[in-house]
Amino acid sequence: MFKGSLPALVTPFRNGELDLGTLKKLVEWHIGEGSNGLVPVGTTGESPTLTHREHEQVVEEVVKAAAGRIPVIAGAGSNNTLESIRLARHAEAVGADAILVVTPYYNKPTQRGLIAHFTAIHDCCELPIIIYNIPPRSVIDMTPATMGELAKLPRIVGVKDATGDLARVSAQRITCGKDFIQLSGEDPTAHGFNAQGGVGCISVTANVAPRLLSQMQAACAKGDYATALEIQDRLMPLHSAVFTEPGLVGVKYAMSRLDLCSEEVRLPLTSLSDETKKLVDAGLRHAGLLN
Repeated sequence: MFKGSLPALVTPFRNGELDLGTLKKLVEWHIGEGSNGLVPVGTTGESPTLTHREHEQVVEEVVKAAAGRIPVIAGAGSNNTLESIRLARHAEAVGADAILVVTPYYNKPTQRGLIAHFTAIHDCCELPIIIYNIPPRSVIDMTPATMGELAKLPRIVGVKDATGDLARVSAQRITCGKDFIQLSGEDPTAHGFNAQGGVGCISVTANVAPRLLSQMQAACAKGDYATALEIQDRLMPLHSAVFTEPGLVGVKYAMSRLDLCSEEVRLPLTSLSDETKKLVDAGLRHAGLLN
């Protein structure tokens, strides 16, 4: 159910407020472009600067707009286990298909603490859980051994792996089993990730190039890595440019160039520098998305 190209959906703003009209249009656009699912209110959705009510609104609107046509994996991560439980229960109540739960950031739990945190969230609702392991942001790295322990729980079904370590895929196949869903959390290495045993990517660049990334993932699923590599080559300059500054800022600017949404972000993030804008424009042209 959770595979292919899954955009880590941006949260559009207008004059500092949620732009729910544009959010609904983006959901329709992604479905039309062939995205295989949507992941709202993750880091790319600016979850750190959304109020609790805004977070809930975004999940509600995306679930409602998707209307069961593609799965919605709602962000429900926090470094406060009780808050994550509240977000998980809300996602379940409004009809999300699964939740994405990041390893707790800043308070640096042990591996034992990670097991306790994820077990508590697992036990609070009936939704499938995708672990989000991103050591560069959360500091904590969930080891393959710890993930293997959590994979024994019936509703912990997969991982969004943003370690950038392609060997992890093989290690986690051993500890978690071959049916454990492994999704890349890093666009530049998503092609290689699939070759190691991954089944898709929760993607930032898919916000602006959903059709191409859906086609790349479909090619990988068929074992046609030559075609997938051609698409990867076409998109690599855009991947790199988008992440020159924080990825969500880069991709919102790229989306603004295609009239998809405003480039507006919330502090402490700021708009792209002029130099980075030139890189993003060049990446869009190389991908054939901008004349």
